[in-house]
Amino acid sequence: MRPKSLAEVARLALGGDSFDRSLANFLDEFYVAPGESGLAQTPALLAPVLGESGRVQDAYLAATAEELARAHGFTCPAWTATETRRLHQPWFASSLAALRTVLIVESPVGFRSRNLFVSGNALSRV
Repeated sequence: MRPKSLAEVARLALGGDSFDRSLANFLDEFYVAPGESGLAQTPALLAPVLGESGRVQDAYLAATAEELARAHGFTCPAWTATETRRLHQPWFASSLAALRTVLIVESPVGFRSRNLFVSGNALSRV
């Protein structure tokens, strides 16, 4: 099943599906037909069930919504601004120390502002 919203991505992750695969499937659907409806509904928080990885995923969902909204001229959903969607400690998409500088430089604003450091093409699909 390809989720049509970030809220569905969260539901699938809470149900035991792979967060990364669910998010990738959402991005595939979104890029075919971009729309605010895929970003608008507040996703369930993953941290209470999934712990630290859930905290990262909660922030990642908000960063994704902000970046997609910015790229497509949509209003950024209010749910993305909540404190539960930000990390207090930096998180890097790679554990290699040599890549950290690259990730800091490349991270899109929506990710950096939440202490997430990812590659500049983190939301790209091929």
